[in-house]
Amino acid sequence: MKLGCIADDLTGATDLALMLAREGLRTIQTIGAPRAELDLSGADAVVAALKSRTIPAKEAIDQSLAAAEILRKAGAEHLFFKYCSTFDSTDEGNIGPVTDALLAFTGSDFTLACPAFPANGRTVYKGHLFVNGVPLQESSMKDHPLTPMRDSNLVRVLQRQTRRTVGLVAYEDVEAGADAIRAAFAREKAAGHQIVIVDALSDAHLRAIGLAAADLPLMTGGSGVAMGLPAAYRRGERDAAPASTGFDAPDGRSIILAGSCSSATRGQVKAAIEAGIPALRLDALDLASGATTARTALDWLNVQATTGPALIYSTATPEEVQAVQNRLGRMNAGEIVEKTLAEIAQALPGLGFTRLIVAGGETSGAVVNALGVDALAIGPEIDPGVPWTRSLAGIDLALALKSGNFGAPDFFLKAWTMLR
Repeated sequence: MKLGCIADDLTGATDLALMLAREGLRTIQTIGAPRAELDLSGADAVVAALKSRTIPAKEAIDQSLAAAEILRKAGAEHLFFKYCSTFDSTDEGNIGPVTDALLAFTGSDFTLACPAFPANGRTVYKGHLFVNGVPLQESSMKDHPLTPMRDSNLVRVLQRQTRRTVGLVAYEDVEAGADAIRAAFAREKAAGHQIVIVDALSDAHLRAIGLAAADLPLMTGGSGVAMGLPAAYRRGERDAAPASTGFDAPDGRSIILAGSCSSATRGQVKAAIEAGIPALRLDALDLASGATTARTALDWLNVQATTGPALIYSTATPEEVQAVQNRLGRMNAGEIVEKTLAEIAQALPGLGFTRLIVAGGETSGAVVNALGVDALAIGPEIDPGVPWTRSLAGIDLALALKSGNFGAPDFFLKAWTMLR
C-alpha cells in the first residue's frame, strides 16, 4: 500500500478517495479505521473516514493515531492527513494538534499544509485562503456554526494551533515546478519551520506539489494536493484508470438527507423544491421539544410517491442557526438534528430506500454509522469532489456523500441521472 489516509470527516474522505481513484490508484474507503478482517491487499491507497473535525482535540489525536497505527501495520508507506479545503478548525484545533501527533508518530520533523482545491474555488496565495476569489474571512465560512473562520492567513491560523513553527512556500516557488518546491522545502526546514503552508492556484500547482512531497512520511491538506501523488507512486507502472460516467446501483427508492447549512446546500435545497421534489423541513427547536420526531418524518415518507426522490432537510440560514444555538447551545443544536437524521436513515432500507444523497460532513457520518456501512467502492464524479459510492458489505446501498460546501445548484437533481 502506497498511501494510508486519515480524513477528519466522511465527505472529505470520499472526496480524497475519488481523487486518488480517478488518478489511477486502487482505492478503498473505510468508515472509521479499517476492520482487521477487511482485505486491503489489493489496495494502493486506503482512506479512513473519521468524525474528528469538531470533537475535543485529545479525542481527535487518539482516533487519528489509532487509524495511523492500523494503516501502517497494513503496509502504508506514507500517511496523508486530510481536512477540509476551507481549513475548518478553531484556534484550539484540530488540524494543528493532529498534525503534531502524526509527525511524532512518523518520526518526521517536516510536512506541508495545503487545503487548495481550485476546481471548487479554493485557492491559496501568499498563505491566504480564498473561497471563489473571496478571502476566507469574508466568505460564508465566517458564519459556520461550528468552525467560524475569521482569518484567511493560514500561517497565522495554523500557528495558533501548533507548537511547531509554521512557514510558507509561496507562489513564486510553486509556479517554478516540483524541483523548486523541493528546494523551498529544504530552505524552510533549514530556517526551522516544521510545517509549511503551500500556495496553489491551479491543478498544475497541485500536481507539482504532490510530486515534490511524494517522499514525505506525512502530508496534510485537502484532496487537491493528493492529485500529483498517484503519478509519483506509479512511476510509469500503469496509466490512470479511465473515468466512469455511469454507476450500477441497487433497485429501490431515492432520498436526499440534507443537514448542512452551508450556502451551497441551501441553494441545492431551494433548487430541488422549485423543481417539485417533495420536501420536509426539520426544525431543531421542534425536535428538541418533541413536537417533531423521526417517526414524523417516516410517516411523511410513507405517503410520498415511490417514483422520484424525496427530500428531508434541516438546512437554515446563518441567522436561523444562530437563533437556535442561542436557545439550545452550539453543539447540542447540531447533535439533535444529526441524531434525528440518523434515526430516519436507520429505518430507510426497511421502507425500500437504497439510493441516498447526504449533504454535510457531520450528517454523512451520522447516517452511514446508523446504516452500518463500513467500507465503500468509489464510483463516478457527480461534481468536483463528490462521487457516487456503493457499500462493500452489509446493506446494498448507493450513496453520494456531499460536503456541505460542494456541488452545483442542480446537484440534487442531476446526480440521479448517473445511476443505472
